[in-house]
Amino acid sequence: LVPYEEGAGWATRQLHSPSATYRFASHTIRVKQDWRRLGVAAVVWDAAVVLCAYLEIGGIDLRDRSVIELGAGTGLLGIVATLLGARATITDRAAALEFLESNVQANLPSELRPRAVVKELTWGKDLGNFPPGAFDFVLGADIVYLEETFAELLQTLEHLCSEQTVVLLSCRIRYERDNKFLKMLRGRFSVYEIHYDPTKDVHIYKAQKGSRKEDF
Repeated sequence: LVPYEEGAGWATRQLHSPSATYRFASHTIRVKQDWRRLGVAAVVWDAAVVLCAYLEIGGIDLRDRSVIELGAGTGLLGIVATLLGARATITDRAAALEFLESNVQANLPSELRPRAVVKELTWGKDLGNFPPGAFDFVLGADIVYLEETFAELLQTLEHLCSEQTVVLLSCRIRYERDNKFLKMLRGRFSVYEIHYDPTKDVHIYKAQKGSRKEDF
């Protein structure tokens, strides 16, 4: 919930727009944005759009799979995962939950709403509310940007994942500290880069528990 510095141009105008509209999983999704009130938690970042597209066309079957999204923000990624058949737990910090819930409810057909649950999760602090190793997939889009959260994020991933859980992290590598988190991650997980979108400069990494270390 810490805003980035504001820039100029088309991209910034998009971030400050009150809504953003996308087409995924044969549905039009219109999410509210609120930069002024919630900063980074309330706008759609390119990493979320790229991961949504990857889930839709990347050969990953989410039907009836248990998915948890971390740092969901607007909820776009969790909404798309639900539309693709997942049972989704969509999480963020307490200050963003009302906003997140409104987007989820507005964009899911009534028959799918029971398949998506919005819950509070502050990394490293609310883990007792989530069964360990109970998820098939853990999703995160542009959640690697504050170095002071890296240890708690890694702790959270370790708690949520079994040996079979697949973590998909979508991010733009903006700073050297972002690479630092990836090095921390591959100390506990096997990590592979599985997709790169050069038009948006967004990487998608797949991680699973294990000691094997991959070069980036």
